[in-house]
Amino acid sequence: MRKPRVLPLAITVVATAALLFGGFALYKQFAVAAPLAEKLEAMPGVVEASKPDVGQKDLQVKLRLSPDASLRETYGEAAKQAAESAGNRKVTIQVESDSNETLEQLWYSAMFDVAEAMETKTYSDIPEAMKETAETAEGVTTVTEMDENNVYITIRSEQEGAAKYVVLPRIANRLEVW
Repeated sequence: MRKPRVLPLAITVVATAALLFGGFALYKQFAVAAPLAEKLEAMPGVVEASKPDVGQKDLQVKLRLSPDASLRETYGEAAKQAAESAGNRKVTIQVESDSNETLEQLWYSAMFDVAEAMETKTYSDIPEAMKETAETAEGVTTVTEMDENNVYITIRSEQEGAAKYVVLPRIANRLEVW
């Protein structure tokens, strides 16, 4: 019986592993992540889209929106574009805000009313709660929208050009992940 040579065997194993894993990494980069990033950057209202993070079971995207963007429309279109590229992966979209201390304080002061409305599924109370909160600060406006999956809240400071975006899932048991 012949004795196997260790060096050629080790080189073959390393080369095969590099081809397999390198091929998968190239596939993720050039077939999924790069085209999706280009589509997202070209969308109206998107200032910046980070390179999508493509995992085995999920695809994560981070977006930075312009202060005048419609959160509901942009989020919905981004979700649609990501779902086309994701295959059977779970899509997660994170919207990053250009917020400031004033907008953060306004959000925290309205959060109790919003959480209560989300928990009791009285979504029509959210626009009124946000309007009352915005009236406490000068030059701040709020936009509240909803679709079949999420509630979208935008708080804008007209004076400073800042905006805070909040996307809340309409599934009650997921509220703790805000």
